[in-house]
Amino acid sequence: MTAGTPADAVLAELAALREADLPTQGGRTLAYVYDSGLPDVDTLAARAHALAASANGLDPTAFPSLLRMENDLVGAAARLLGGDAGTAGSVTSGGTESCLLAVLAAREGRREIAEPSMVVPTTAHAAFRKAAHLFGVRAVDVPVDPVTFRADPRAMAEAIDDTTVLVVAGAPSYAHGVVDPVPEIAVAAAERGVRLHVDACIGGWVLPYLRRAGADVPAFDFTVAGVTSISVDLHKYAYCPKGVSVLLHAGPDLRRGQYFASADWPGYPMLNTTLQSTRSGGPLAAAWAVLRHIGDDGYARLALDARAATAWIRDGVEVIDGLRVLGEPQSTLLAVALDGEPGFDLFTVADEMAERGWYVQPQFAHGDSPANLHLTITAANRGNEPALLAALEAAVAAARDAGPVEVDAGVEALLAALDPDRLTAEEFAGLLAAARLAGDGGLPSRMAEINALLAVAPARLRERLLLEFLGLLYRPSAGA
Repeated sequence: MTAGTPADAVLAELAALREADLPTQGGRTLAYVYDSGLPDVDTLAARAHALAASANGLDPTAFPSLLRMENDLVGAAARLLGGDAGTAGSVTSGGTESCLLAVLAAREGRREIAEPSMVVPTTAHAAFRKAAHLFGVRAVDVPVDPVTFRADPRAMAEAIDDTTVLVVAGAPSYAHGVVDPVPEIAVAAAERGVRLHVDACIGGWVLPYLRRAGADVPAFDFTVAGVTSISVDLHKYAYCPKGVSVLLHAGPDLRRGQYFASADWPGYPMLNTTLQSTRSGGPLAAAWAVLRHIGDDGYARLALDARAATAWIRDGVEVIDGLRVLGEPQSTLLAVALDGEPGFDLFTVADEMAERGWYVQPQFAHGDSPANLHLTITAANRGNEPALLAALEAAVAAARDAGPVEVDAGVEALLAALDPDRLTAEEFAGLLAAARLAGDGGLPSRMAEINALLAVAPARLRERLLLEFLGLLYRPSAGA
């Protein structure tokens, strides 16, 4: 047995650990986090989280405050996204859980189909592949337009068959920030009596405000006939703490399939509205507090700030020699790719941006989409656009001086010989050694060589290699 550590010392140690993390404020981390730039929002959220953290969302009759707050959040989302009095919904832990439940509800709604499928554009979020894996719903991939990266309504319609339980569209897609043609896809789905889920996890709390301000935002919400469910993350552009998303259904009958009940055991009747049972009330209360504090007018201003910053940054990217923006982004996301063959590597650009205090997210080539850097722009980037663009221009210059990253021919041959379904720990260790990446399992400070290696691996092998690497990262500590 060891003695406990004083609270102040524990907090100091935690603060020291956090110093190695990416910054979550200031707009310098252009993925994973969403920063409103409002100084009091995080403090309010933390205080609200603390007030309800010990409450358990498992039983709404025991903690009616959580029930009230969840209904308030669902109602706010429904009003924003064209819902009506019949709209039903649930608060989930994030966009992935919302998408999983949309697929589950669709599958349960058509139990007579022995081998169900869902029709998804190739740009659909990976959460739908996770749903396919977990729930036995086959994903039917439909190529998108190779220039705009928007879903092809005709191809989507042709992919629907008697096994289809769900069709998916994005508003916008994460990879390119473009909004799929939801009205046309909705017509095709409705004609076959199939549900249509709109993944608005990213755009659901920003696109409606841009539309109100006069922006040309394509229709995507419940005002489109045939849309049966929508996911929207409050921990994205509603600027709430992590762990809060909303899944909306056009009616309660459509939601029922996501629920779970079990009374066939000697304990309490288990009733779940989401995949989770026990749920801390902390994230829910924090989101409820933030939404009430910022309000409609505040969100309108934040949306316009984020969109203005996006437009500024896009214009700046387009004049940097060797870079271009993919597609025609309609929200607050950018995908920055190489323009021709400029003689440098985007993965090196990402490393050089990190050296300058900015995180941009590498995305690998997929189909007609080339390797690119993902930028999630938030309201906190407004006013800091010149600094970001100056860093990007300097990063490109440094990458051009360094030249393209070359993967050793021997290592590439070793990769080609690996079978992702039969990869052994010894083979993985040998690959790391051959690529001079073997070590203690920690992350190197620069990732260009690793990303270049992963880029030449087929997607299935890339998945397996990353899972093996993940296993190296998550190992029990000697003591805490």
